[in-house]
Amino acid sequence: MNYYKTKIADGNIAVDDMILVKDAEASAGSKMLTGFKPLFSAEAVTRLENKGYKIAGKTNVGEFGLDLLGEFSYGAEAEGTLKGAAAEAVASGEVKAALAVDMNGAARRAAAISGIDFLKPTYGTVSRYGVISCAASGEQIGVYAQNASGVKEIMDVIAGHDEKDGTSLKNESYDYSFHSVSGKKVAIIKELVEKADDETKKRINAFADALRAQGVTIEEISFDVFAVVNTAWQILMTAETCNNISRYDGVKFGHRAKEYKNIDELYVNSRTEGFNFLTKAVIMYGSDVLSKNRYEACYDKSLKVRRVMAEKFEELMKQYDAVLMPAASQTAYEAYDIHEAFGKVFNESIFTALANLIGVPALISGGVQLMGKHFSEGLLLSLADSVERKGE
Repeated sequence: MNYYKTKIADGNIAVDDMILVKDAEASAGSKMLTGFKPLFSAEAVTRLENKGYKIAGKTNVGEFGLDLLGEFSYGAEAEGTLKGAAAEAVASGEVKAALAVDMNGAARRAAAISGIDFLKPTYGTVSRYGVISCAASGEQIGVYAQNASGVKEIMDVIAGHDEKDGTSLKNESYDYSFHSVSGKKVAIIKELVEKADDETKKRINAFADALRAQGVTIEEISFDVFAVVNTAWQILMTAETCNNISRYDGVKFGHRAKEYKNIDELYVNSRTEGFNFLTKAVIMYGSDVLSKNRYEACYDKSLKVRRVMAEKFEELMKQYDAVLMPAASQTAYEAYDIHEAFGKVFNESIFTALANLIGVPALISGGVQLMGKHFSEGLLLSLADSVERKGE
């Protein structure tokens, strides 16, 4: 199966189409940006190439990364059982690892379904320079690999301060080394497990049992904040996406309609032709929450929710070292009509929104999700590695 939008070489790293690679088409899965070839590569790509890694190609993404798994990529719409392109390239062994932008959970869902690892690191630890930005306050480049060791290898290369990225933290490097997990405490989030199907529940229980065997204490807790978290993130995400892709107007950037009578028709026709239904829905929702009558009640309140939830999660992490939860409600998705997409993505994002909203790391391993406090990637990787090595 061909997972690539653009095949570059027989390399060992795939890069999703939200991330720039010099001279390789970067369309963000959209007709709007078809044919765009950047003159430079993303900082994360450059760092990998400087260490001797080769880019195998650009993998398909759903338009601007807004869908569940990449199913609505322009010219490559999926049929049957849905799979994430970059995740499947890694799962199949075509590449050693892949870079992907995690904005609304698509990358984590794809990893869980494909049975590989994916780390969305702490916000600001990996440069966003060279990302086709949508929701700048929560999107983050992450890493797919076959296992925790593979994720660590790539993170050791790409993480660290980049002066070209205004959101990049000042640390020059970060510690992703593995440590003993004996004596650690992990909480299972009851409310999210209850929303998952039976197979996902089995994966959570199996992962918890494997951690117990390594000396980890597991406790099921109630932490019923995720509906509020998801609503707040969807408001911020749609508002920021609406703002960021407003530049694609057929004049300065993006697809230009061939038929129009005036500048207003040029804008309307170009965007009507260039964006799919889901992107248009996100734009409309984002425009609404930013409007004068809704700004204070929606956007401004969501910023306050972000601060409160960050504080609540910080308090929880004083009692536990990590939390264990599903990454999605099910272990497989079938193709569906795009007019259902906005609601489907909203419902599934309840499992992933917290990490994007408050910038904490989240790791997929064994089809489940581990989340911890800021800069706890080493611990999350250690927990995953302890389970993965037991299964060898």
